[in-house]
Amino acid sequence: MDTYSFLRQLADSWVLLLMTAFFVGAIIWAFRPGSRALHDDIANIPFRNETLTPTCKNDCAGCTCGSLQDNKRSGS
Repeated sequence: MDTYSFLRQLADSWVLLLMTAFFVGAIIWAFRPGSRALHDDIANIPFRNETLTPTCKNDCAGCTCGSLQDNKRSGS
C-alpha cells in the first residue's frame, strides 16, 4: 500500500472519528452546568470599565432630559 492510500484511509476513518469526538467534547465542555458564571463574566468584559456620563447639558430650550435624569437618580 502506498503512502497516499494509507493516509487517505486513515483520514477517512480514524481521524474523522477523533475530530468528531473532539467536537462533541468541546460542545459538552462549553455547555457544562458549572460554566454559566464564567461565560457571563467573559461576556461582560467589554463593559467592565464603562462609566455612564450624562450627555445632556440642559442648555436647550424645553429640555426634559435633566428632569428625567433627576428622576432616575431619586429612584422614582
